[in-house]
Amino acid sequence: MAAPNRNRRSRREYLRDLVAVGGTVALTACLQETDPTVPTGDPAERPHRQHAWNDVLRTDEHGNRRPPKHHVLVPLRLVVTPTEEPRTQVETALQSLESAYAFDPEGLLFTVGYAPAYFERIGAEPPIPSPEPLTPMESPTLDAFDALVHLASDAPSVVLEAEEALLGSVDEPNGVSMDATFEGVFERAEPRRTGFVGPGLPAAHTDVDGVPDSVPEDAPFFMGFRSGLAESQASEDRVTIEEGPYAGGTTTHVESLSLQLETWFEQEGRAQRVARTFSPEHDPESIGDIGEGLGASTGVVGDIAEKTAEHARTRGVVGHAQKAARARDEDGAPLLLRRDFNTVDGDRPGAHFLAHQRRIEEYIRVRQAMAGLDLAGEGVGQRHNNGLLQYIFVRRRGNYLIPPRDRRALPNTHR
Repeated sequence: MAAPNRNRRSRREYLRDLVAVGGTVALTACLQETDPTVPTGDPAERPHRQHAWNDVLRTDEHGNRRPPKHHVLVPLRLVVTPTEEPRTQVETALQSLESAYAFDPEGLLFTVGYAPAYFERIGAEPPIPSPEPLTPMESPTLDAFDALVHLASDAPSVVLEAEEALLGSVDEPNGVSMDATFEGVFERAEPRRTGFVGPGLPAAHTDVDGVPDSVPEDAPFFMGFRSGLAESQASEDRVTIEEGPYAGGTTTHVESLSLQLETWFEQEGRAQRVARTFSPEHDPESIGDIGEGLGASTGVVGDIAEKTAEHARTRGVVGHAQKAARARDEDGAPLLLRRDFNTVDGDRPGAHFLAHQRRIEEYIRVRQAMAGLDLAGEGVGQRHNNGLLQYIFVRRRGNYLIPPRDRRALPNTHR
């Protein structure tokens, strides 16, 4: 596929387009545009848990972790019987990437996950359930490929180069030789998904249909507020599988959403956006322009979460955050570790809501609390004034097992 036209695009827009297009042509154009200096890495420095990124992520002034800016979800189809030879090939390819890039956002963070379809293909009982619609309001496409690689970096060229190196199109990513690739083991499936997160990045996409100029300039997410505040994020320990053949791993659910941003920003006032995002008790002035006044907490745990049904009846609106906070551990700890990001895949605004949790059932519990079906008819509708449901629409779902690092290459529960 040809690289996008550089004319009349800002540098930020052009790099975004290159990540979305992908391929070696886009990679070449990206390297010409950025010429980044990327540190190399050492596989021995990577943790046992693939999902253990927190120690290398930067934090803001409130202690909220900042995710890498650029993301690619690479879907894969298994084309070989997973014997020891292809397992060694896959592990060698992954360790080659780990040698090419440092374990930090300036280098490359990644996970390799396996879908229920993979385990069915090799004749094993899937350790996680197949994806399915989670509410009567959705009819999503369900991921049916075998594996998914999540690549993340602050450098757009890194996610492009790492993807092409795994698939055999780049021999020396970041100047380091690939001792093996995925060729002959995996083929690329569809759809490839891309995205971005960080202050100013959503507002740089007003050239895309459906992204209004009213997206706040410094917002890290399309909806205009900070997300993933420290108090609302599960710890990496909490989402880690504790027992069995995949102890040290986690599970991942990927929910792809389309967003109705023009309605959100142009038909709703800011007070209503705050109420629908957090709760009707939140003061629009005190939370700041993009939620910076909240610090590290949404402020909904406890009393506000407990009053969700009351707010539906008496205030006629409930917040997304207060609904989600109803689904927590007995000690109030959250169940999900979110690493979601914005997208303009398909030339429309959206989000890839990516969450790690110990069991997929915990994701389902939280997602059903977010849906608020128990509140419908009690002052709010199934969508109307029920958090963000008037503005977000589920397009796709997928479930994945993220094994510990020593079992990430074509896992088999019997080995």
